[in-house]
Amino acid sequence: MVLLTLVLTKYALINSVTATVSDLQFILVAMAILCITAAGYIINDIYDVATDTINKPTKVFIGNSISKKNGLFAYVTLSIVGLILGMYASYLNGNSSYVIFFIGSVGLLYWYSKTLKRIAIIGNIIISFLTALTIFIVFVFEIKNTNPSSNILEVFIRIVNAMAVTVSVFIYILFAFFMTLIREMIKDIEDINGDYTSKMKTLPIIIGINRTKNIVLVISSVMFLFILIILKEELVHLPLLFWYTILFVISPFGWFLYKLFNSKNSKDFNLLSTLIKVIMFIGIISMLLIKR
Repeated sequence: MVLLTLVLTKYALINSVTATVSDLQFILVAMAILCITAAGYIINDIYDVATDTINKPTKVFIGNSISKKNGLFAYVTLSIVGLILGMYASYLNGNSSYVIFFIGSVGLLYWYSKTLKRIAIIGNIIISFLTALTIFIVFVFEIKNTNPSSNILEVFIRIVNAMAVTVSVFIYILFAFFMTLIREMIKDIEDINGDYTSKMKTLPIIIGINRTKNIVLVISSVMFLFILIILKEELVHLPLLFWYTILFVISPFGWFLYKLFNSKNSKDFNLLSTLIKVIMFIGIISMLLIKR
């Protein structure tokens, strides 16, 4: 999902206007993000062994097929490789300060795995932020390399196109953030038994499943309204994307809201978690239909 988001952000969303960052730079950025993401999953699994043993016993690998020592080695190796690739990409881009994106991501993922995921809402927001950040990183690397033109008309066209790309990127960033937030909160409800045993302070543990479900329902309804507004204000001029959004994003999202309203047990929330992930995937794929 992360790799697909990176590729489509560059080659479908941004390059639909202009080619900017070289393929080499993009590959370095993409590999850096993938290595850091993988490292984040590993360190999270290491800290989550006790919880996962209760919530998903068939998916516990640390301590079973993979030793904790090897897991830590893989985590450190992937983090270092990701940082080196990110530093080199920032150097080639001509802005070494961009390395802060990669250092910050490694730090946040470790902090999340060790502490923040135990705190209500905070952990959910961190993961949602990092998911949306992948789109933003590609965007800032691309913008840095936009070449100016001496022709006034070309400059004007480039500015208009850049504004259109910025709006599109902002929409997808919001989409990625809130859809991830919804899914993370649903997963907290689904994993409440293991989290309670591990003395975590997630939202369902603090305020209960029903209240948490109602909060998710409110956030989801606002997100649904946001997509409807985008459909009316932005996509009405793009017929293919307009109907794609109605059929493959809005329709399943409406069903998601219905199922969420009627959800009662772990099986229901597991289905909702899968459904929101599918909607995210379909939403990201819609980048292919943006033509300017």
